[in-house]
Amino acid sequence: MDIVRVKATDAALELINEIKKDYPNILFHQSGGCCDGSSPMCYPADDYRVGSNDIELGQIDGVPFFISESQFDVWKHTQLILDVVPGRGGMFSLDNGREKRFLTRSRMFEDSELKQLGIEKPSGTIIACSI
Repeated sequence: MDIVRVKATDAALELINEIKKDYPNILFHQSGGCCDGSSPMCYPADDYRVGSNDIELGQIDGVPFFISESQFDVWKHTQLILDVVPGRGGMFSLDNGREKRFLTRSRMFEDSELKQLGIEKPSGTIIACSI
């Protein structure tokens, strides 16, 4: 069984399809906390240069989802879940101005999933959160 590192809620899939009507070729990049906090950012694929240290976690409805290597190191123990909440998107993200925005939630991988991924279980207490 393949482990899915990133997936989306139905609400996120609806917003992706809405955005695709205006921008058919898009991608996501999980922000690391700069200008727009730690929001998942949606960009036209031709307007965003994926860095050599970015990791593609997977695809959501055919849309690639990237995260920086340093962010991946922090979140490698979790599955990221793209969701939508009311509000304004990031300044440069394509969800901006739609009165709803993308939000990344997370779930810790189970022990069996971590074993399959070849990742050691993190030590200490970890609290699930949205990034």
